[in-house]
Amino acid sequence: MSEALRQRVATYLREHHVMTLATYGSEGLWAAAVFYVDDGRNLFFLSSPTSRHCRNLAKSPRVSATIQKDYVDWPDIKGVQLEGIAREIRGKEEERARRLYGEKFPVIRGLARAPAALAEAMDRVRWYEVAPDRLYFIDNSAGFGHRDAIELPRRA
Repeated sequence: MSEALRQRVATYLREHHVMTLATYGSEGLWAAAVFYVDDGRNLFFLSSPTSRHCRNLAKSPRVSATIQKDYVDWPDIKGVQLEGIAREIRGKEEERARRLYGEKFPVIRGLARAPAALAEAMDRVRWYEVAPDRLYFIDNSAGFGHRDAIELPRRA
């Protein structure tokens, strides 16, 4: 991937907040919107382990996701499409994800001052990582349907 493209994708991910995560499980396909943070390679989100998308992940870790804003004109459309593996994280990985998440979403960093309902909900969530192995950056300003493919080999 060119440095310019890498920077465009990094900026886009940093400027957006919601990822629509698609999973598959015993009840079929499912999509759920989750807030995310990225580390320049992987994306992290938190969710209830009893949610349908997390139950699906426990059985089948393959996912796809999109990140985009709600554009009103086709030539303006930009976004990210990706596919990869999702998994629950704990320990040092979870601590790192919490830190990154708190930097992007300050309410998480300040849970001591957050509404009680939010603090209680945070006690019930788990942390997850999405490791993309293929990512596409969509940019209709470069031509209708224009997308750049980015291969991301899995880390060992």
